[in-house]
Amino acid sequence: MKESSSLTRREFTLESALAILSGVAITVTGCGGSSNPAGSSNPPPTGSGDKVGAISANHGHSAVITAAQLAAGGALVVQLTLGSGHTHTVGLSAAEITSIAGNQRVSKPSSTDGGHDHTVTFN
Repeated sequence: MKESSSLTRREFTLESALAILSGVAITVTGCGGSSNPAGSSNPPPTGSGDKVGAISANHGHSAVITAAQLAAGGALVVQLTLGSGHTHTVGLSAAEITSIAGNQRVSKPSSTDGGHDHTVTFN
């Protein structure tokens, strides 16, 4: 049976506010436990032209830059989805967004949370 994780009202409100403020499309999914082994990735469904980041030492996070965000070309803070009870962010400059839109590889370290960080690679 699939293990389920739920957010408290406070956590949901915080995640929603951060998503709205950052303009990032985020799908919040539970992770951890035997149903999601270390190193696995559960990327959310994406639209045509969206870019999904590869996340090192992943344990359920996902990172997506939408096609609209790529077309806008501005600097962006991407929030990794909830994983094992915490999130991370990755800051990308306008030049990095342009590179990602042009199918060039960009790797950046995430913020540290839960005593660790991840490297997020787009393309």
